[in-house]
Amino acid sequence: MANRLGSMWLNRVSQLTGPTPTGRFSKFALLVPRINALEPVFEPRTDDELKHRSHELRLCARQGDSLNSLLVEAFALVREAAKRTIGQRHFDVQILGGIAIHNKCISELETGEGKTLVATMPAFLNALPGKGVHVVTVNDYLARRDAEWMLPIYNLLGMTVGCIQTGQSDGSRRAAYASDITYGTSKEFGFDFLRDELKRLQLGDTHRKSFEEVFLGSGGHMESELPVQRTHFYAVVDEADSILIDEARTPLIIGANNQPTQEEAAAYYGADQLAETLVRVKDYKYDPLERKAELTAPGRRKVQARGVHPAFVTLTVDGLYEYVERSLRAQIAYLRDRDYVVHEGEIVIVDEFTGRMMPGRQWQDGLHQAIQAKEKLEITLETITAARVTVQDFFKRYDKLAGMTGTAISDGPELRRIYKVGVMKIPTNRPCRRVWLPDRIFSTEEEKFRAVADQIIEWNKSGVPVLVGTRSIEKSEKLSRLLAEAGIEHQILNAKNHEIEAQIVAQAGQVGRVTVATNMAGRGTDIKLGEGVAALGGLHVIGTERHEARRIDRQLSGRCARQGDPGFAQFFISLEDEIIEAFGEKPAARIRKQYAGQGELTSIRMRRLFVAAQRKKERQHFKDRKLLMHYEKQRAEMRKNMGLNPVLG
Repeated sequence: MANRLGSMWLNRVSQLTGPTPTGRFSKFALLVPRINALEPVFEPRTDDELKHRSHELRLCARQGDSLNSLLVEAFALVREAAKRTIGQRHFDVQILGGIAIHNKCISELETGEGKTLVATMPAFLNALPGKGVHVVTVNDYLARRDAEWMLPIYNLLGMTVGCIQTGQSDGSRRAAYASDITYGTSKEFGFDFLRDELKRLQLGDTHRKSFEEVFLGSGGHMESELPVQRTHFYAVVDEADSILIDEARTPLIIGANNQPTQEEAAAYYGADQLAETLVRVKDYKYDPLERKAELTAPGRRKVQARGVHPAFVTLTVDGLYEYVERSLRAQIAYLRDRDYVVHEGEIVIVDEFTGRMMPGRQWQDGLHQAIQAKEKLEITLETITAARVTVQDFFKRYDKLAGMTGTAISDGPELRRIYKVGVMKIPTNRPCRRVWLPDRIFSTEEEKFRAVADQIIEWNKSGVPVLVGTRSIEKSEKLSRLLAEAGIEHQILNAKNHEIEAQIVAQAGQVGRVTVATNMAGRGTDIKLGEGVAALGGLHVIGTERHEARRIDRQLSGRCARQGDPGFAQFFISLEDEIIEAFGEKPAARIRKQYAGQGELTSIRMRRLFVAAQRKKERQHFKDRKLLMHYEKQRAEMRKNMGLNPVLG
């Protein structure tokens, strides 16, 4: 019977994906009908009976039974609990995605396929041994929302749920980590790990002894002195590409207190003022690919001549050059409301791929301080590193790592190589009805944004809802002004308040709604189509720039045509877009000059040009991550050879 059901399921999968899958996909798919077969078995049982069976599975896991042997029954229990508590039943493809996640895979699930619900099955199964499961998200709002949303499912089955939020006390963090399943952001999980390492150093105890002190007694230590995390057993990473790939170029660093002297602060302010007087090409060269500035010989002479200033009294000549080049880099390469925002008097980095703010992160090598000087803020001297860990090193500490996202296949080789996880594309529950319209390419940014506004005005007349993705806050405000001039009512989101934005984005599919958002503001939010919108073609998504990674374009377009709904996606791009500078400053200038004044460009060569630029940037980012890993590996080995903790110092 099971084999016949399995064959029927594989036939259905083959209809969705093409030829019948082989290998692990087939193996996972054969489990789905076995899980379905338990549905009529569990339906008549009471809640208490389900909880009792969950408790029995927990005992089996703790007595040494393999989780694979418990998978079918555990997944069936979760599906039944979800039906009873939140009124949602896992689709077969969601079960398939959950099986892949349990088996250390990144499941690529199209947007709108219910990734939050998918995670409940592998999270419950892997929580049975009592070692703790971490469900990792990209911001506090999503962590809290998902924990609260899925809580009734876990509670019915006797599982406890915790949630880590920015600003929590050590006591509440420790309680959250003591839960069976803990939701939180990668940043909070990573920084808690670093803080625990510092605490263990101060305690002078081994990892195990300090852990036992926390959960079996304080041993005379204050609560704030004790670690908060348990072991790193199993992590399910939501938006895995964003966390494991995009964020992997910036290590997590905890700095020791280090106050700047007046001379050091003055040097940053002075270098910023001096840099403003320099002329590009004549006084310095700028490499847009590396985002670095280098003084020319005339530029160095000018800096020397103007460097006789009290602000630079403590600097050598070479030191003065470094300060000025750093200031040039801050002024040219790092733009306010794109790369960072000024929030409550502080520089807060904005993730270039997601448009989200990353509080607690700092640029290294004095760049952060140069940007503070540029914005005329108080200089906080570059911190002395007390503890640091890369995203790669942190997540490789888990015994089991898995995840889910809408876009992972293109980065499959890197994910397999670095994290030793597979990548599996999961078919959609319903056929995807997204229509891709050809890119529209313009010679100037001004022409592009005028065309975007005209297109929105045209669609708005018939009530079509439109969601527009922009690269920066500045660009979103530019488009907003054009729409306001045309009398188009719209919402503008700048990735500053995740909860409010999620509520606004959720309404983006209503008739006549126009939503302008920086990159992926509101990502992770389900967009429901309003009444009659499907007949209009569904939600229309416009991208106003090609991003540095092609899968980010796919993520943006994935906001439409969810769960079988219709939808359209189209990109409006220009030769003045930053991606063109991937070819270098001079080639980019030649391209722009060649096609200046030609308005809209329609040649296939132009479209290929942007694809080539994206590939070049993707290779550069991969190189950056590879170099960071190599550096951190060497650093860790050196500290180990010296008998030191590789994470500290």
